[in-house]
Amino acid sequence: MLAEEVLSHPARVLSQAQREHYFEHGYVGVESVVPADTLAELQRVTASFVEQSRELTSSNGRFDIGPGHSAERPVLRRLNSPDIRHDAYWEFSCGLMADVAADLVGPDVVFHHSKLNFKWFDESDTVKWHQDIQFFPHTNYNVLTIGCYLADTDMTNGPLAVLSDSHNDDLFDQYDENGVWTGKLSDADAATLDASRIKYLPGAAGSITIHNARTLHFSPPSTSPRPRPLLLNCFTAADAKPYTPHPGPTANTYKVVRGTSAAWASHDPRPCQIPPDWSGGYSSIYSAQAGEGNTM
Repeated sequence: MLAEEVLSHPARVLSQAQREHYFEHGYVGVESVVPADTLAELQRVTASFVEQSRELTSSNGRFDIGPGHSAERPVLRRLNSPDIRHDAYWEFSCGLMADVAADLVGPDVVFHHSKLNFKWFDESDTVKWHQDIQFFPHTNYNVLTIGCYLADTDMTNGPLAVLSDSHNDDLFDQYDENGVWTGKLSDADAATLDASRIKYLPGAAGSITIHNARTLHFSPPSTSPRPRPLLLNCFTAADAKPYTPHPGPTANTYKVVRGTSAAWASHDPRPCQIPPDWSGGYSSIYSAQAGEGNTM
């Protein structure tokens, strides 16, 4: 579905100006979208998972922990697939977030995945410049990720940053010179980016960020001792069909969360790089970008 067709449908959550900004620039940030009671429940549940992570000495299928993690000083980089870890996360995904997605991909919406990323005043939490779609190519680019800040986020604790209008640029190679998947731009490619186009998206707890799967984005390291959890949900239009294995499927993967399934796939003629075979699983972007290994 083209942007004009999507915009012809009534908005559910976003304003028309916010929808138009997304299509023009490849991203949009929206302040204080999440109701206070919903936010409080998500924060409570998230705190309980941080407590659980204190018992770990290494990453597993549920938790991705960083160097130096300990019971006294947790360095939880990611809670994998929160949609299956607690009902509060899934209700949020197929509730308010699905309505937001419908405003931008059209009335027929498919859930792809979720994740909960943290920053802990540690260099290992830097997310370098990358594009999402090379991780999970689809037949078209009507694919997006919605991030929800679960804590107040400003320039001190690593907000999401995007390169405005980059969804209309060519995709980058996210393998290194030896053909190893890194899930990021090379330093040489990153150095070519126009810094004047970088937009930081801070926000109070309950604010959201939305970026297209082609949009270049990164987040700087935190310089604050306050942890910064960002709950991410990825959705696709129903007519955007995957053509490589899913990096981390759950029982909710490919569920239609708004509207109906598509009888026909829509194809964008622009090419997309193929990632490694994810059939054996995928750890996290942190471990890939740090060279810690790509599969579980």
